[in-house]
Amino acid sequence: MENMIDGFQQAAHVFAETYLGDRLTGFAEKLGIAAAILAAQVLIIWLIWFLAKKTSGKISANAGHRIKALTIKNNRILSAKQIANLILFFIRILKYLITIILLFITVPIVFSLFPATRELAFVIFGFFLNPLRNILLSALQYIPNLITIAIILAIAKYAIRGLRFFARQIADEKLLLPGFYPDWAWPTFHILRVLLYAFTFAVVYPHLPGSESRVFQGVSVFVGIVFSLGSSSAIANLVAGLVITYMRPFKIGDRINIKDFTGCVVEKSPFVVRLKNIKNEFITIPNLTVLNSEVINYNTSGAEEGIILHVKITMGYDVPWRDVYHHLIAAAAKTHHIEENPKPFVLQTGLEDFYAGYELNVYTKEIERIALIYSLLYQNIQDEFKNAGISMYAPHYFAKLDPQ
Repeated sequence: MENMIDGFQQAAHVFAETYLGDRLTGFAEKLGIAAAILAAQVLIIWLIWFLAKKTSGKISANAGHRIKALTIKNNRILSAKQIANLILFFIRILKYLITIILLFITVPIVFSLFPATRELAFVIFGFFLNPLRNILLSALQYIPNLITIAIILAIAKYAIRGLRFFARQIADEKLLLPGFYPDWAWPTFHILRVLLYAFTFAVVYPHLPGSESRVFQGVSVFVGIVFSLGSSSAIANLVAGLVITYMRPFKIGDRINIKDFTGCVVEKSPFVVRLKNIKNEFITIPNLTVLNSEVINYNTSGAEEGIILHVKITMGYDVPWRDVYHHLIAAAAKTHHIEENPKPFVLQTGLEDFYAGYELNVYTKEIERIALIYSLLYQNIQDEFKNAGISMYAPHYFAKLDPQ
């Protein structure tokens, strides 16, 4: 390749000296030839720009007719207007590129007509041909590394496909592994995929062009420092997300309580957990906060007998405790979405100076209706005591001190 380019340069030099230098002896004749070449070049460039403008106009006019949107499996990737703009962009780039190449070729040819500028013509030719030669030689020398990179990427691609296949089989419970839960399949796949990407990059890195240069290494170190300084919180949340995944405190659809937030889990990402409460508000909680907090899972708590809901009331000592028990159980029996078995029960929680404390406990499996059940239970308790003629006011006594 290098010999071929050198031969081309020598041939151009001989052509200029033989045909343009010796035969064109008159300055006026050379000047006329140069003017003709420039005029032809201007005409060609004008024609190229005219055709580019006319083609661009037709593409813009037919953006919604002949040019259709790019869709893959009913998913729109690019609209017709975006495709048209992309084509117009490439036409504009091609127009400027051809113009620059023509000017770069024309100027050395015109300079080679005159002895005073002939050496400058070969210098200009070198400006164009030497970088082209270096690029072509570098590309040829890089072919073995390119083949090595292609083989490594192909192996990584099919390894990821194999991991995805096993993850899908485990997630669908078609492949059972002792001690490995199906909901671990996809998080584990994502972890292994990231590790495989990192390993692939580490193997491919030495084969990249310029990987041994100090500039490339300096940029890599700079990116590493920026990543390590700016992503400490993100990495902490990512690690917390991995721990939460394998702890399995909850899954998508579970109703949970984290600190002061209660709602259904709608999303578990590597960095955050999103809840939807009964007000249709979406709450985003970082994984690190979840890991450092107590998590109450109402679904797993009430999976068998149901979760226990409790209501606390106070009643004066003038009302027998047996009557309080009876009316509380009766109010629970009138409440919907409460389990009949196990039966509701009442606990006496305290004996204060002027009143006694009671706690009604009921079972329910309707986790998503907890707020409604509490509301119904409060209503039935009030109705039950009112119909029995029992006041729910707890007596209090106050002493008035004589200021004297």
